Amino acid sequence: MTRLSGETALVLAWIIALIASLAVLFIGEVLGQTPCVLCWFQRAFMFPLAIVLGLGLWWQDPRVGRYGVALALGGAAVALYHIGLYVGLIPEAIQPCTATGPSCTDDNQVVFGIPIPLMALVAFTMIGMLSAISLKEKQT
Repeated sequence: MTRLSGETALVLAWIIALIASLAVLFIGEVLGQTPCVLCWFQRAFMFPLAIVLGLGLWWQDPRVGRYGVALALGGAAVALYHIGLYVGLIPEAIQPCTATGPSCTDDNQVVFGIPIPLMALVAFTMIGMLSAISLKEKQT
């Protein structure tokens, strides 16, 4: 089995971050689905990932993965909390979404039958793992 190089891992992490960023822009701007409060927080972690990882690749910075790990951990934490609300593990009394804005837990959180918070958690997890793999390679 071949080992994934640090640069390849970073490229994959950047592609995932870029696709995720473009996907949420498509959902919001083209499909017209207004994001809930937690979706905004997740975007606050995802959008910089696409930029930071892309610039790290452009400048050939092999240590940019550390920023990928940090941002992915923060985004994954928000996504995990969002999933807890979505599936009902967290009581309704502490939901951050207001009655006048989009709900964190209703059907507008589903695209192609998959909850958006779950898609975000998978993306953040993959980006975090790939960023960590990029750091394992011996630095010269």
